[in-house]
Amino acid sequence: MMRFEDLEVWKRAARLSADIYRQLANLKDYGFKDQITRSGLSVPSNIAEGFERESQKETLNFLSYAKGSSGELRCQIYIGMKIDYIPKDIGQHWIQEAAEISSMLGGLIKTKRGFLKNSLAFIVSFLL
Repeated sequence: MMRFEDLEVWKRAARLSADIYRQLANLKDYGFKDQITRSGLSVPSNIAEGFERESQKETLNFLSYAKGSSGELRCQIYIGMKIDYIPKDIGQHWIQEAAEISSMLGGLIKTKRGFLKNSLAFIVSFLL
């Protein structure tokens, strides 16, 4: 059984979240800082929570939440760059990393959905 700690997507999301916290530690706009750090933290947290759930359906829901949070994070990074809270080079790196994490989550979701679909097909064929 795979642990969330073994997933490269979780490791990358956790590193990105930590980097955001470090880079924005001295930002005085606490509302913006709170929002962007929460969305960044939501990505690895939802991956972890999904992997600790007992059903594949719940796991898929939480992976979907993580993917959504990745999009929310990218939106906030773009805004942070526009208002000069986030330097352009750092922001572009974060956007690229968040997009790659989102893509990795999409692949993981697709794979897990395939497993779930195949499992259901097996159960139905077994019952018939």
